[in-house]
Amino acid sequence: MGRVAIVTGGTRGIGEAISLALKDMGMTVAANYAGNDERARAFSDKTGIAAFKWDVADHDACQAGCAAVAEALGPVDVLVNNAGITRDGTILKMTYAAWKEVIETNLGGCFNMAKALFPGMRERKWGRIVNIGSINGQAGQYGQVNYAAAKSGIHGFTKALAQEGARAGITVNAIAPGYVDTDMVAAVPADVLEKIVAKIPVGRLGHAEEIARAVAFLCAEEGGFVTGSTLSVNGGQHMY
Repeated sequence: MGRVAIVTGGTRGIGEAISLALKDMGMTVAANYAGNDERARAFSDKTGIAAFKWDVADHDACQAGCAAVAEALGPVDVLVNNAGITRDGTILKMTYAAWKEVIETNLGGCFNMAKALFPGMRERKWGRIVNIGSINGQAGQYGQVNYAAAKSGIHGFTKALAQEGARAGITVNAIAPGYVDTDMVAAVPADVLEKIVAKIPVGRLGHAEEIARAVAFLCAEEGGFVTGSTLSVNGGQHMY
């Protein structure tokens, strides 16, 4: 029987591609989602991957959700912290609620999920944690002080937790995607998106499957000597 993996935000976009990539590796995947029941049902019907609903910003819900996955599928040895939201605006216009919601979901979710699963990984002496950061957490982005702060925090969180897990056989790494052709990017106005693509040396947006392949590499059995790293997958837009 393969490893059991949880992918947060795993029923759409980059998360869906990651869920499928891990399934193709022989893992039993649980795709977490927060809100869209209809989309989650369609995802499960199409892929055969079970979807579990909880909000990663809710610490207690993460504890309960991870316990439910373990009961249904077995002990969880792979975690991909992919769930994320945006609430963009300049600091002059950004509300405290918009700041707090993004920080609690994008960064707090990583803590909540790792807190729930790290003890079991440590006990079994094996684990893979991959946190999805962002090019905007590395380079910053106008109108995204909340998102950039959360994603930058993920990169620091990754390096610190990697040190705690290393001797227990747990690797902790991050992926920093550039601009990928997901629903989130599709919502960007066409003239703005054109300017973004013009700054990408390879001349196009990334594909969700390209991010998923990088995640699969870090989650592999053979990946035990890679930890505390951030892999940038951005078409050369930001070389960090």
